[in-house]
Amino acid sequence: MITWMQRHKKYLIITIWISTIAFVGAGFVGWGQYSYGDKAGAVAKVGDIEITMGELQKSYSNLYSQYSEMFKGDFDEEKAKAFGLKSQALNHLTQQALILNLAKSYDLRINDDELLAEIKSQKYFLEDGVFNKEIYKQTLLRNNLSLKDYEASVKKELLIKKTLSLLPIDVKESELKILDTAANIADKIEYKVLNPRLINIDTSDKFVKPFWEARQHSFMTEISYDVKYIKQPKITKEYDETELSKYYSNNKTHFKDSEGKILALESAKDKIKEELNAKETKKEALRLYIAYKKGKLQNNDIQTSTISASYNPFTSDVISKISKLTTISPFLKPVLVNGEYFTFELIKTNPSQPKSFADAKNEVTAIYIQEQKKTKLLDLAKSSVGAFRGETTNFITGNNIDQLTELSTTDAKEFVTKLFTTQKKRGFISLENGNIVMYNILEQKLLTNTNANPNNSIVKLKSAMFNEGLVKKLQNKYKTEIFVQGL
Repeated sequence: MITWMQRHKKYLIITIWISTIAFVGAGFVGWGQYSYGDKAGAVAKVGDIEITMGELQKSYSNLYSQYSEMFKGDFDEEKAKAFGLKSQALNHLTQQALILNLAKSYDLRINDDELLAEIKSQKYFLEDGVFNKEIYKQTLLRNNLSLKDYEASVKKELLIKKTLSLLPIDVKESELKILDTAANIADKIEYKVLNPRLINIDTSDKFVKPFWEARQHSFMTEISYDVKYIKQPKITKEYDETELSKYYSNNKTHFKDSEGKILALESAKDKIKEELNAKETKKEALRLYIAYKKGKLQNNDIQTSTISASYNPFTSDVISKISKLTTISPFLKPVLVNGEYFTFELIKTNPSQPKSFADAKNEVTAIYIQEQKKTKLLDLAKSSVGAFRGETTNFITGNNIDQLTELSTTDAKEFVTKLFTTQKKRGFISLENGNIVMYNILEQKLLTNTNANPNNSIVKLKSAMFNEGLVKKLQNKYKTEIFVQGL
């Protein structure tokens, strides 16, 4: 799915951009540190509008939540990085800023009544269908949002909507007729599905090895790191009432209940002890780190390991940091892993190199089979399409794909979409899952059905095209400066 999304990223971004009001409950997702230029107070400036780091983090968090929902929870930081979510987040904000500049040029504003009406309509703040002010305050508090910041954000989103609403998309009668005609073209077809399972592939070394030899550098070993390390286990100490009370007084905002209220001292004691123990553990870990660098530790305190992406008993953060070490600067300051601190010393980096045929054989064979099946299935389709015999349908349009009983719903939608854009009476269509569908259009006719609501499709299509063109025009009008590096 991520491959498809990457191919269609431009249109996906426009779709997300049009959906302006972000939900409150999105969990915060951060991404580390970046270097800044000479304007540390902002990450970017578009025309007269500055974009702050807080806005960028919220934009990233909301996008991350949306993608996580699309992937049904199977979405992580690695996928986010592969799809360029950081750049998308900034791009989303710069596009919003372009519209805000346009709104400013027309002196458009959102008044208090408009703001209140919007907030009262949001489902997060309703109780039995009615806006509840206390729920509103508590919801924002639980999400670490102030009333001022949230209402400013809602105002901004409403202003974007108001600005776009002043640029209406008109639908012409001729366009509706074209859409209605296209939707009612029906084909009666004969079709047959060719599945890669029909193809048998010889996977003996005689065929697979030459395939590997031509692609050796596509099958490489992992980079691995020989390291030494020391471990500082979690420290647990006893603290008297004076120590607990003093730490609580200085740090009481650390200790809150589920509703965001500061806990009383007695209720916070367990959490206070946890924080004090964590501080003691880190302090001892730093002491050991200095002793280790100076060669003052016993050898039996030092362990060795070889770690890589596939064998990593620590965390991805650890291996990322180790990869930046050198033999000139080999020591890594204590890193927290599951409540314990580890200090690492890089001994040697083992570079990636081509795998032997024996080591690469399973991986190579799988790819060889896939490529050979694709090639041979295509050859079979080319040789069979002129005289195949298959299933015959009644007259079908994109709305009654259930007649294609040999195909899944997803495959049927893909096939029909491609079928109604082809100019060939007889041919074959390759599907995303590797299947090929041969078809022969037996008859074609125009149905007399009328689309009940054709405006939606036309408006959506024209809106997407218009918004894309509008963004390009505004980019030429308002200068965009990016101050954040590393996206």
